[in-house]
Amino acid sequence: MRFAWFPWKFIIRSAARTYGFLDPFVVWGRVRRFAQPAEVAAPTELLRSAMVLHARGLINSQAIQQNLDWVWPYWVVRQFNPHDDAFVPRAFSLTHINLTHRNWTALGVPDCAAYPLVDPRGLLTPLFDGWSLDVWVLTDDGQALVPSRLASAEQRLIIGTELAVVTRLEQGPVQLQLRAQVERMTAGLVCQLHVTTQAPMSGWVVVALRPYNPEGVSFVHDVTWESAEQAWRVNKRATVRFNTSPDRLAYSGYGDGDVFHRLQQESADQAIHSDVGMVTAAALFRLEAAQERQLTVEIPLTVEPVASQAATSAAASPEDWTASLRGHCTFQVADPRVKFLYDAALRSLVLHAPGDVFPGPYTYRRFWFRDAAFILRALLCAGLTARARRALDLFPSRQHISGYFFSQDGEWDSNGEALWALHQWCALTATRPPQAWRRAIVRGAQWIMRKRVSDQLPVPHAGLLPAGFSAEHLGPNDFYYWDDFWGVAGLRAAAAMLSLLGQSQTARQCRHEADRLLESIDRSLAFAAERLGRPAMPASPYRRLDAGMIGSLAAGYPLQLFDADDARLLDSVRFLLEHTFVRGGFYQEMSHSGMNPYLSLHVAQVLLRAGDPRWAAIMDAVAVLASPTGQWPEAIHPRTLGGCMGDGQHVWASAEWVLMVRNCFVREEGDRVILGSGVRSAWYADQAATFGPAPTAFGPVSVQVEPRTNDHVRVSWQGRWHEQPPTIEVRVPGTAAIVAQPDQQSAILEQV
Repeated sequence: MRFAWFPWKFIIRSAARTYGFLDPFVVWGRVRRFAQPAEVAAPTELLRSAMVLHARGLINSQAIQQNLDWVWPYWVVRQFNPHDDAFVPRAFSLTHINLTHRNWTALGVPDCAAYPLVDPRGLLTPLFDGWSLDVWVLTDDGQALVPSRLASAEQRLIIGTELAVVTRLEQGPVQLQLRAQVERMTAGLVCQLHVTTQAPMSGWVVVALRPYNPEGVSFVHDVTWESAEQAWRVNKRATVRFNTSPDRLAYSGYGDGDVFHRLQQESADQAIHSDVGMVTAAALFRLEAAQERQLTVEIPLTVEPVASQAATSAAASPEDWTASLRGHCTFQVADPRVKFLYDAALRSLVLHAPGDVFPGPYTYRRFWFRDAAFILRALLCAGLTARARRALDLFPSRQHISGYFFSQDGEWDSNGEALWALHQWCALTATRPPQAWRRAIVRGAQWIMRKRVSDQLPVPHAGLLPAGFSAEHLGPNDFYYWDDFWGVAGLRAAAAMLSLLGQSQTARQCRHEADRLLESIDRSLAFAAERLGRPAMPASPYRRLDAGMIGSLAAGYPLQLFDADDARLLDSVRFLLEHTFVRGGFYQEMSHSGMNPYLSLHVAQVLLRAGDPRWAAIMDAVAVLASPTGQWPEAIHPRTLGGCMGDGQHVWASAEWVLMVRNCFVREEGDRVILGSGVRSAWYADQAATFGPAPTAFGPVSVQVEPRTNDHVRVSWQGRWHEQPPTIEVRVPGTAAIVAQPDQQSAILEQV
């Protein structure tokens, strides 16, 4: 029942005045004046996630700053230290949030949406948004190895039959190694923590239960020791099982402080409860001098259901890592760092595509069409077409009856992204779209046509899509060119797919409307160029040139709506390079306030396509910004180089690395295939650089680049073309480019 008649506004305003608060409707009205009028002031989904984040931040503000004698996670140790570059004054900040080291690495197995996290010092958070396990070593002579307090640590990602994160820590002569991984057992998934430690003196190994995770406080109200199972029962639900019984147990409630200060007080109790929810517990194991001690801790995982996962084959027959990567596009290169980042990124893509695709394991463990378009493009280009198809089959279920592909309100790019992604599968597999997609394609295209503003209006946004929130990092609601470029791409994609389905009349209508929308964009950009005095593309017709214009590069990458040498593209990149780059990467000053690996690579892709060698420096900078485990947060703090925004493992960034490597070896440009345009000499200095088989719109192709004597380079390729071989250009940097003959499969290039 609706209560539209009820005087809510009057009551809220009266209450605000009574208690001395500002009128919230006046404040909100002032805020909205900074944006163009729009249907949706801000997406509900975004507001909801922000409320959750700041609710925890409010709890953090009450729990942390007056308890700095506790052992806190790495980000708190750094961010609350006034002598550290990561220090953030708290003053009038009501919420205390991780803004300096949003870094973590997800563990898991394919086709299961359970993602234990490991932070940069080995802190393990086994359950989603839950508590954590830490490991300390205390010697009898008073030394303490506490990982979060160490200035350095060695951490690496182990890639094999499982994913594992190994963290090695040292404090003087005391050594500690933590290996975390997920195993698929007969009884289900188990997160394992293998502990190995050694010291020249005797002491204790402590496995500590912590009421927090990399975002902050996560309540622990109850801990019970179950001796028969050698396990803690946490919050009456989760189990922490040890492979051997502890020599001692210790517990502490919030009023008694951290258990770290009570380790010498063995508890005779088998359980503890706290209404505050800040229970800490410790299991102590004796460490003999100069003897290695090994422990294993296991936490059974509950696999939370993925949206519509039951509709996928993965729910019935999950695959292991070997099976899930079968047939993928392999990459061999002389630079071990570049190869490792590719292999790690590929596994991140697979891990976060259990049915739907997620742009992150924690903060962004939800679905957005925007991120999905790039993630699915990367899966397709890496040869994992079946996994991509599985996610694409879920797209129609997310479409409203109006035709709107919905992930959150007010984002008018989603329909273009959804249609483009569907067509990417058709193009790279040379397959007609399934009949089950047909209705969604038609309705999705019609929604774009209906949504456009009239092109007869005497305003710069005539014919464009309405003002919306778009990609939230572009700024307040506005008529974003990003949305319009995706609208053109979506209509063209719909036209191509409907032609394959025999709906030629509707296909022609889609092509016609795509052309009209592009004409409207061109007119609007001409107005902006006249206003700004240069051809660079702002974020919207009404904006000056700023960091938000990064979205307008979509016309060049990935959509290729503009030629590679289009003056509007190149001048946009020129402005961005001159005004928005920090430490070699694109710095997004709006919202993210950090260097963005994935947006940096968008700039690199435009430069690569234009033949501008500056792409290489950007790619190198992004490689440097990766964590030791091969992950990127959404945005990176310019001083700490830790994550400052979004998920600590951003899957869109992983997708962009895969796509960057792929395009360095093979990419489509109109009716031709470009080979080797980003393959640098260091990559094949002492071994052949190979990539493939890489799906393209013309068929899969494998590429090999190797040095030859007398300053020559040999490039060879093998294609399984869908139809006739395409025109092939070979453009290895530092060599004279050639156009290959139709039956040619190799070329010797002369270095220049």
